[in-house]
Amino acid sequence: MAWFLLILAGAFEVVWAYSMKLSNGFTRIGPSVVTIVAMIISFGLLAVAMRTLPLGTAYTIWTGIGAVGAFILGLTLLGEPASAMRIIAAVLIVSGLVMMKLAS
Repeated sequence: MAWFLLILAGAFEVVWAYSMKLSNGFTRIGPSVVTIVAMIISFGLLAVAMRTLPLGTAYTIWTGIGAVGAFILGLTLLGEPASAMRIIAAVLIVSGLVMMKLAS
């Protein structure tokens, strides 16, 4: 259950990162509210997952899901550049996440 909550927390991290971008520096109310609500949910789920998962594992997985998820949304929805170096970096992050899970 802790792993499920951690993955869900990571998904909400992606939501808040994307909605923060859409908020235009918190000048647009709708995306700003989504950002704050998603942050609260993400942190709350992370805190519950950390009851049983080690700090280093939980935090690494959570930030990794957020980083790679935000990267993918940036590519697909915001038209950000998909250079080889950026893609390799994302693959390395995912590889690290898999290794962290296997080590737990």
